[in-house]
Amino acid sequence: MSRGHTCITRTMKSYQKLTTTHPAACRVEEEGAAPMPSGHGKLAPWWVGCGLLVAAVLLSTITVWVLQQVSGGWLGPMPPPKCFLVPESHRFDCYPERRVVVTQELCESRGCCFIQSPPPAHGKRGVPWCFYPPDFPSYTMESLNQTALGMVGLLVRREKAYYPRDIEKLRLDVEFETDTRLHIKITDAANPRYEVPLDVPRVMKRAENPIYSLNFSWDPFGVLLQRKATGTVLLNTTVAPLIFADQFLQISTSLPSKFLYGLGEHRDSFLHSLDWNTLTLWARDVSPTESFNLYGVHPFYLLMEEDGNAHGVFLLNSNAMEVALQPAPGLTWRTIGGVLDFYIFLGPDPNMVIQQYQQVIGFPAMPPMWALGFHLCRWGYGSSNETWRTVRAMRNYQIPQDAQWNDIDYMDGYRDFTLDSQNFYSLPSMVEDLHKHGQHYVMILDPGISSTSPHGSYWPFDEGLRRGLFLNTTKGQPLIGQVWPGLTAFPDFSNPDTHQWWLENLQHFYAHVPFDGLWIDMNEPSNFVDGSEDGCPPGELDSPPYTPAVLGNSLSAKTVCASTEQKVSVHYNLHNLYGLMEAKATASALVKIRGKRPFVISRSTFPSQGRYSGHWLGDNWSQWKDMYYSIPGLLSFSLFGIPLVGADICGFSGNTSEELCTRWTQLGAFYPFARNHNNLNDKAQDPTVFSPAARTAMKDVLLTRYSLLPFLYTLFHRAHLQGDTVARPLFFEFPWDVATWELDRQFLWGRSLLVTPVLEPGVDSVTGYVPQGTWYDFYTGSSVNSNGEMLKMSAPLEHLNLHIREGSILPTQKPGITTEVTRGNPLRLIVALSSHATAWGDLFWDDGESLDTFEKGNYSYVVFNVTQNIFTSTVLHANAEATKVTIGTLSIFGVQKPPSKVLLNGQEKPFSYLDNQVLTVSDLGMSLSQGFSLQWL
Repeated sequence: MSRGHTCITRTMKSYQKLTTTHPAACRVEEEGAAPMPSGHGKLAPWWVGCGLLVAAVLLSTITVWVLQQVSGGWLGPMPPPKCFLVPESHRFDCYPERRVVVTQELCESRGCCFIQSPPPAHGKRGVPWCFYPPDFPSYTMESLNQTALGMVGLLVRREKAYYPRDIEKLRLDVEFETDTRLHIKITDAANPRYEVPLDVPRVMKRAENPIYSLNFSWDPFGVLLQRKATGTVLLNTTVAPLIFADQFLQISTSLPSKFLYGLGEHRDSFLHSLDWNTLTLWARDVSPTESFNLYGVHPFYLLMEEDGNAHGVFLLNSNAMEVALQPAPGLTWRTIGGVLDFYIFLGPDPNMVIQQYQQVIGFPAMPPMWALGFHLCRWGYGSSNETWRTVRAMRNYQIPQDAQWNDIDYMDGYRDFTLDSQNFYSLPSMVEDLHKHGQHYVMILDPGISSTSPHGSYWPFDEGLRRGLFLNTTKGQPLIGQVWPGLTAFPDFSNPDTHQWWLENLQHFYAHVPFDGLWIDMNEPSNFVDGSEDGCPPGELDSPPYTPAVLGNSLSAKTVCASTEQKVSVHYNLHNLYGLMEAKATASALVKIRGKRPFVISRSTFPSQGRYSGHWLGDNWSQWKDMYYSIPGLLSFSLFGIPLVGADICGFSGNTSEELCTRWTQLGAFYPFARNHNNLNDKAQDPTVFSPAARTAMKDVLLTRYSLLPFLYTLFHRAHLQGDTVARPLFFEFPWDVATWELDRQFLWGRSLLVTPVLEPGVDSVTGYVPQGTWYDFYTGSSVNSNGEMLKMSAPLEHLNLHIREGSILPTQKPGITTEVTRGNPLRLIVALSSHATAWGDLFWDDGESLDTFEKGNYSYVVFNVTQNIFTSTVLHANAEATKVTIGTLSIFGVQKPPSKVLLNGQEKPFSYLDNQVLTVSDLGMSLSQGFSLQWL
């Protein structure tokens, strides 16, 4: 392709908000389009209008500036007129460094505009005082050539930017991977750079009918991406300069709306504020707190466009970064290493965006069915006998429980792969008892390996040292930090040899305690000292030219030195991958040891981790606000492809109250991963310790969860198969309803079950949004017709509001106190008729634990359908497991008038019909493996 045309007006360039009608103020070339003729022609009338408008804005802005300066009693040097052309909301920060008072001198030394504005309230960051002028030097595109999959271009910077080791020539690679996925990568044209070692799909041919159009600005270089169907501009990176130095990479874009989600892991509302909000991504051990960078890193956002379409953007980069959001609306990616490797997903429906994202990072693993039961844990049982006593108390009250866990108190001196032989001597017997009762055992493992045991007495350290498997300092010695056992070394999970050593350690422990799953904690990795016991060496890895806004103001705060050496690269590049790499090693070891689906729950996470583990939301507090924040947390991880997620029910730190714990158990019964966990020295909070009324309310809602296991399991199958979400934001199902876009106090299971929890104390009702249509009370089948409105619902302490969406069929089961017992019970199918008297549902069924059952064809899949008063069950795939299950009951909600008769495969069956339009047919006795029909006349 030949050289493109530069902008018509040099000073204006194209640093302005892009409107839908005029894609850019400068000339661009569309991929595949013929070059435009040169020559400017006459100034169009709209240019004249624009010129007058700019002059008016300039005059008024300068006047306001002068008045502000005079009222402040000081008149500093006036910024150049071009600076006043940039509206406040479009000012992109030229001096993002924290802990620096940005003066006019500092700002102008970078060639930027300096205009003071009033500081915002509450100490928040506001409009930047130092920002890029419209003509700040950026890269120019020197060439652009077609390739088999897209294009390759050369970008050149003629003027140095202000960070060291600026890279003069960049390579642009564009691949039109699918009709809904675009891949844009910018890297050093001359030298290789670190890239994330993540397996991503390689396409063989170029997309034939992409639903996007891609244009470029040549000078300054910029990407202009539009949705073909609507013309909506999804990306316009000409709004601020591209900077690509060795340790500072920055690119900005305008956004088509303010409805942006994702960018984890943070404690925040589900919908992010764009009011000068900076989100930092750097894995960190800290109790979830607003504005802090937390345990995991997910550089992916989903954005709802004004018309209800959606798109997503993923930056495949594992270095420390921050994402600055501003009200333009606009966004800036800043990272301190690697390359700019973007995937853009065009949806256009939000569900499809998340599916397309997971086509790149990988679909989540299918969990074993027992993983979806209720889990119980605490730090501070103190002994295996006390742990066992709790399990027996749960059984005594017939409260469902599938897994019992232990925290670090089971270990000898908090050392991995050891057992406290005094206090936990009976642990092997307890695990044997759990297994006899169809229950499971999960224990904690931390990555830090004690380094102080006498030589020859602690195999994990001795052998890891002998094989050279630990993180090393720049001097080639194991880096020694401090965690629970005292001084520790840290395994290098980027080394495949470490995976083998990890497996061998687990095999040794399994021989004594046959655990079923593993809980990997502290894997940011966490360190009680900053860097190491000797601190960190001087240099630009531990003290980079720019440090993102990380908690502690240092990359080594409460973790290891960034200069630490690993097999694949330096920790500076790999830090955010530590949890992912440990999860991969742990899942692999569990498969080799048990030969069944692995169950792993990890604290630190990175994209693709759903393939290996679930996640819990960390060390929360027993407070009402923490219960609320768990909902945005689990919805965010639904976006990130980690559907097996939940928070510590009743809160981890601090003492809970009976009311809080009851309400939280009701909400937690609908976390995809449901675990009650508690801290050392806090009051016990398992369901057995509360009053009979609270205990019964907790038991009832857990039985409700267990009754829904067939439905939940099928949702996880869909997540594993195609990347569907399990816990789902309402707007995913109602994207045209703008009222759903901000909702994060309710959620759906799949497309059809609405959960409306109570999130505040002292109330007996809850107000929730009910989207347009007919919804049925889960318990009674009574209908609610909504126009899309907030409705007040009765919510006494023993009640959680659940509603079924019209047109859906939910497979449920008579609940037992374990998933194993429940699996053998008869099914009850709940049919929620639509206004057209139709409904649809499905059920995936297998043995609940074998590896790759779907891939090997060892499963059953049944589709349920209702049309014209006929229910049909159609077996699309069957295996032996289905013959063990019967369909006992059919409950049909929304049958408008009493039937005269009901026919099962043509034979009359007794039935009941209630005034609230619920038809029930019991004692069907139909095997799941056989199709059947039921008609009501």
